[in-house]
Amino acid sequence: MAAPSSTTKCGKNEPFELQVARGQISWHRAVTIFGYNPDLDTTEESVWPNGGTVPHGQAASVLKVSSDSASDDAGGTGALTLLIEGLDGDYKEVSEVVTLDGQTAVNTTKTYHAINNLTVLTVGSAGHNVGTIYLGTGVVTAGVPAVIWDLINPTYNQRTTAHYTIPAGYTGYLSEGIFTSGQTSGSTGITGKLLSGDPTGTLRVSAVVAINNGSVDYDFKYPLQIPEKHCVGATAIGAANNNLVSAMFIILLIKNDAGTP
Repeated sequence: MAAPSSTTKCGKNEPFELQVARGQISWHRAVTIFGYNPDLDTTEESVWPNGGTVPHGQAASVLKVSSDSASDDAGGTGALTLLIEGLDGDYKEVSEVVTLDGQTAVNTTKTYHAINNLTVLTVGSAGHNVGTIYLGTGVVTAGVPAVIWDLINPTYNQRTTAHYTIPAGYTGYLSEGIFTSGQTSGSTGITGKLLSGDPTGTLRVSAVVAINNGSVDYDFKYPLQIPEKHCVGATAIGAANNNLVSAMFIILLIKNDAGTP
């Protein structure tokens, strides 16, 4: 007797979005990017855990991987290995797995122009990264590089950086995003921006929201087109200090030569 099977597995009735997620639509794939800033004050910052802004337009470089905890080590209780996904100097997708060595920096074997994702692959008995895992350049002091490109907060096992660069050979279509904020008093608001940037480093505002302890949904009825080698990211600024801010956006990547022989 044949194993049970979905009657819609050939895509006759399934929504297009589900078919893309299942890998049934050639040359199409979706990415979901989310970020979190736990302490937004009255200076504009990227929506990520580090404060300040995500480095943009950096030269392709060998990067240093480290943690500010000795427990994030191949023989430790925290994170053991890390998957890096990004783009090289030609904006082509590259990735590698790095074995962590605590506060001692480990060089990547590949060069990166942009980072699109960081994921802890394997862990020790703690079940998560114990310290903050950093990716960056320059002198590393107690596990922290001089120039931070990206990071993973303790216990998260995944980066929370609202920034993504479209790979060469693809066009991105931003269909939806969500911006949220919260504060203890609830009496002052924050301004959130959705930014897009070109390869020259020029950033442009694609959307602006104003929130006071709540959320705003970017619902692009006609998706926002993001060309190859362009980036998209979220920033925010508070009317007062000590805000919690998060952002998420969904991008459909379509190969530029999709459907051609």
